[in-house]
Parts: sequence; C-alpha cells; structure tokens
Amino acid sequence: MNRHVTVGLDDSTESHAAAAWAAREAASRGVALRVVHVEEWPITPEIPLTLTEALVERYETLLREAAERARRDHPGLDVTTEMVHGRAGAELTRAADEAEVMALGSRGLGGFVGFLVGSVSLAVVATSTRPVVLVRAERPGAEAGATESGAAAGGAGAAGAAEQASAGAEDAAAVGSPPDVVLGLDIAHPSDPLLDFAFGTAARRNLPLRVVHSWSPPASYGYAAILDPEIGTGLGRRAAEGLTELLRPWRSRFPEVRVVEKVVVGPAARELVHASRGAELLVVGRRGRRPALPHLGHVAHAVIHHSSAPVAVVPLA
Repeated sequence: MNRHVTVGLDDSTESHAAAAWAAREAASRGVALRVVHVEEWPITPEIPLTLTEALVERYETLLREAAERARRDHPGLDVTTEMVHGRAGAELTRAADEAEVMALGSRGLGGFVGFLVGSVSLAVVATSTRPVVLVRAERPGAEAGATESGAAAGGAGAAGAAEQASAGAEDAAAVGSPPDVVLGLDIAHPSDPLLDFAFGTAARRNLPLRVVHSWSPPASYGYAAILDPEIGTGLGRRAAEGLTELLRPWRSRFPEVRVVEKVVVGPAARELVHASRGAELLVVGRRGRRPALPHLGHVAHAVIHHSSAPVAVVPLA
C-alpha cells in the first residue's frame, strides 16, 4: 500500500479542521491523503431505500468536498476517499494502523475545560499502532474561552478565579509567541518513534522543537532536602544533563531543527498542558496496547483532554 496520511471524517467542524491538518501533513511528508468516513447505520430491509440512498449521497458529497478542498489547498496532492460500514472505533483503528499518521477531530471546550474526547477517538488513540493526532476546530477564543472560564471560576471561588485570570494572561502571551512543536519526554523511558515523530514534524514544518522533561524528587528526599537544599539543585542538574545527552544524537540527525530544552519540577501532565499554550502541536507517548480495553496513561489522558494545541499520541513500542 502507498504511504499516506489518513483522516476520519464526519460532518462536524472539528472533523473538517482535522482534514485540513491531515492535508497539510500529507503534503509536508510528500505522501497521499486518505479521507475515510465510517457509517454505522445498519443496511437492513427495515430501513427505507430512500433513506439509505439519501445518507449515502450525503456522505459521498461530504467526502468529495473534503477531497476538493485538500487538492485546492495543496495542488498536486494525491487524495483518495472511502466510505466504510462497521463500528467506527474498529474501522478507524484499522485505518490508523495502515497510515503514517491518523487525524481525528475533537471538540474543544475552552482552555480550562479542554477537549471533549469521545469514546471512538479514545479507542483509536489507545489502541492504534501508529501516531494519532487529535485536532480541535478554531474558535473565537475570547468568546468561548471567557464564557466557559467564567462558569468554571464561579464554581471554584475567588481563588480559582484569580488562578484562571493568571492562566488567561499566560495564554494571551503564549498566543503572541512564535509557534513551535512541544515534546513531552521522560528521559527514563526514551523512545525512538516518539523522538523521530517530534523532530521530523519540526523539521518538515520549519518550527522550533521545545522538549519538556518534568521530574519530581522522591518522597524520601523530603527531610534531606530540608537539611540540605542543594540536594534538589543537584537532582535538577542531573535531569538537565540527562536530557541534553539523550537529545545529542537527534540534534545531529536533524541539524536544521532549533531545539529548546526545558527541565521543570512538577507533575508532567500539568507542565505539558501549560506548555501547549501557543504551540502548533503537542507530542506525547503512550505505552503498550490493550485491544480489549482502550487504555491511556494518566499523562496522555490529561493532555489530550486539556491541551490547547492539537495533540499527537505516539505509541512507544
């Protein structure tokens, strides 16, 4: 099968945003774009033929228009479309496993609530053997964000409102910064597929790569840190040195990519959600595959629900 990027398409705004992202990704990779729609309604004698024909026509039009937009935006791009019948999670996972990257739409609910990720998207992200990117639609940020943030602040009290106001100011500052690709990296569990995806994306899109490693001192260091504050400094220094050493061969392999290393203290999920503000893409890894029970680690799960940027989830094995 030819190399390609796949997008799962329906008639939602988020799905169209995912199609635009996938077309750009396919063009940057120099591969074909495959646009897939999964229809779950059953084909049975009980369903009137006129209704069946209307549904088929509706989604054929949806696929055709998406293909035309992709070709118009990226002249020369090879685009194919396909309508399949079956369970959406299973069919999209199968399509993802055959692609270099799968893109899916996810509904955005504002910076403080995050993505609304449906069961189908979660199933594909958690079980695919290939990278899956969740894309949200562009929305009038001030409108939706202010309304939803205000509602959340009302429940959180004055302290929550102050914290959200501060975060909102940070969001505004981040939006004014040049976009980059953010990679969440655990130096204790490095992954070539994860690093290759992040560096490759930054190189193809001519963007800086910001690599974030988050660490926390072991609980056993509590009393020792009180007696000797330099212990924490030493741990942080070793983490920074480990990150630099891990990235050294990748810097050599992708000399055109400007890499910014950042070592932070705190929960990884919180730090990555913070880092996603203003980013063009956030890249995280996922360990293992559980076909019978879709599963995500807590970091990936938190990030895909709360990142303000599209999220690429890359299987580590």
